[in-house]
Amino acid sequence: MKQIKIFCPATIANLSCGFDVLGVCLDNVGDEMIIAKTEEKGVRIKAIIGADLPLEVEKNVAGVAALALIEKLQPDFGFEITIYKNIKAGSGIGSSAASSAGAVYGINALCGSPLSNKELIYYAMQGEALASGAPHADNVAPALLGGFAFIHSYEPLNIVHIDAPEELYATVIHPQIELKTKDARSVLKQTVTLKQAIKQCGNLGGLICGLYTSDYELIGNSLHDEFVEPKRSLLIPNYAQLKQAAYDAGALGGGISGAGPSVFALSRGKEAAEKVAQAMREVVKDADYECDIHVSPINSQGIKVLP
Repeated sequence: MKQIKIFCPATIANLSCGFDVLGVCLDNVGDEMIIAKTEEKGVRIKAIIGADLPLEVEKNVAGVAALALIEKLQPDFGFEITIYKNIKAGSGIGSSAASSAGAVYGINALCGSPLSNKELIYYAMQGEALASGAPHADNVAPALLGGFAFIHSYEPLNIVHIDAPEELYATVIHPQIELKTKDARSVLKQTVTLKQAIKQCGNLGGLICGLYTSDYELIGNSLHDEFVEPKRSLLIPNYAQLKQAAYDAGALGGGISGAGPSVFALSRGKEAAEKVAQAMREVVKDADYECDIHVSPINSQGIKVLP
């Protein structure tokens, strides 16, 4: 195989109660990448279509992730990467993760797939470190594994894949403003109370139990954030109204997608998710900014090879 074309899915990280340890993969929102072998060793980013991002390998998340994997695999050929960006940077639905995960997936495939997708997560995380200042896995893990990914431990890295309940759908509204992850992290408190920690542990445990047992009511009741939402929500226009509209329209629950400004809601069934999308659309119809709204089932596969 001389080149590979792939779909690199968007993701929702944190899912309210799982800050930095939980994420889920979307099915119909994502980037595309073409990665080709070259005779010259190393990595070259040929073009980025749809976004003004650096082509310099060391300044691009895909390039940094690729370099980390190449150092491990030591192939006797190089790679040329073309990225079609459909996920806007700073959107809160895993733009940098899609590029990082796509780069390592494609390079691994062109090398004969010596590593599993789970093993690739570590190398994709190096791209995330460039984007956010921390090598977190809650976007790249679901992008590579599909479904939900729970990061049990970072040292050592231990990630658990969780299949999504069949009827679970996500609605995501993305206000067309950029909110960088580094900036969104800067507003967070570094300490929490014991009471907050107990509530958050209960919600995270409840959400994971709900996913395993397809208990939609438990999933909804667990989508509550004690740590991050109270601070980050102040950075997102119409956040309270969007969240309330989603609930009123029948959503199981929702919150901030990743670092924001996107807002997500989970629903049981496509029809319910589309009603939530319409309710969110009504909230922002008179806003002085543009929005994208996505309704998506959960992607059980992760990155997909395209013809």
